[in-house]
Amino acid sequence: MKITRREFNRIAALGAGAGLLPRISLGADDRKIGYCIVGLGRISIGQFMPAVKLSNKSKITALVSGHRDKADRIAAQYGVPSSNIYSYENYDEIRNNPGIDAVYIALPNSMHAEYTIRAAKAGKHVLCEKPMATTVEDCRAMIQACEHANRKLMIAYRCQYEPTNLRAVQLIRDGKIGSVQSIESAFGFSIAPHEWRLEKKMSGGGPLVDVGIYCLNASRYLTGLEPVELKGISSVVDRDGRFTQVEETLSWTTKFPNGALASCTCTYGGPMLGYFRVRGSQGTIMVEPAFNYDGLHLSAQLEGGQTVDFAPDDPSPRQFLREADHMADCILQNKQPKTPGQEGLRDMELIARIYRSCETT
Repeated sequence: MKITRREFNRIAALGAGAGLLPRISLGADDRKIGYCIVGLGRISIGQFMPAVKLSNKSKITALVSGHRDKADRIAAQYGVPSSNIYSYENYDEIRNNPGIDAVYIALPNSMHAEYTIRAAKAGKHVLCEKPMATTVEDCRAMIQACEHANRKLMIAYRCQYEPTNLRAVQLIRDGKIGSVQSIESAFGFSIAPHEWRLEKKMSGGGPLVDVGIYCLNASRYLTGLEPVELKGISSVVDRDGRFTQVEETLSWTTKFPNGALASCTCTYGGPMLGYFRVRGSQGTIMVEPAFNYDGLHLSAQLEGGQTVDFAPDDPSPRQFLREADHMADCILQNKQPKTPGQEGLRDMELIARIYRSCETT
């Protein structure tokens, strides 16, 4: 028997004493996936959690933080009971909370592997921010732990769920610009001193693992191919003490099996609006900005002189809403995520190759 929530409330008021409630089900469509937020930083508080608040498929049910006062404040905003606030020390106790279906991991990069593996052992699915981890070995360990526990592992490549990027991919797949000849892409910003991202032990690298990964991943999903050759070069221009452990700017070139080339640059040295330009034998697609939280814009000159101008009115929470709900669908329907752990592993393998190339140039 499937009923609406309004009918449920009416029956509850009139017939609870008659023993009706135990035989009533709200149905699978009304099930919401409960997320435990691991790490209360800028991306979780400013983006992911507001997005989930808009969802019909997902909800915030627990928090993990090293700052109890902060967690209490955020919990009050999202209706999370104090009993569902965990520290990093008692994190493993989430296994005993049936209200937690999945964790969203938004910690510094070096912590992704540990808290993914612990979540899997606790029987929880994992949505992990990119980069997946700081080493290829950690990525493989994360995949193995989730497979062993029969839990989903999804990497939060939000652009792969975003309409502007998806429109670019579809135009290419439909042959609207002919065969892809080249891709140009860049992304960067001026990083503040003392950011944890400047400590290689925590970040795993400089702008390549932080913002360059957008360009790298885009070149893969735009072509639908895996690189066969990679060559990189890095530099430090600003000798102001920020870049003692990681690179300031890094550029690399990629060759794909069909002969297409990609040229990408990332930096922590100054503002560089994220974009990509795909040049084909019959046309060109330009997306700028391409990787921001909102304001994305696509323009294209297609085969036969046709033009496309696409700029969806898409406020920032919706990018995070799409990925949260995709994960929810995968859990509820037992499907493989579009961006599973193997997608994050592949990027980290390529990043390792780029860094090795930089060491020899």
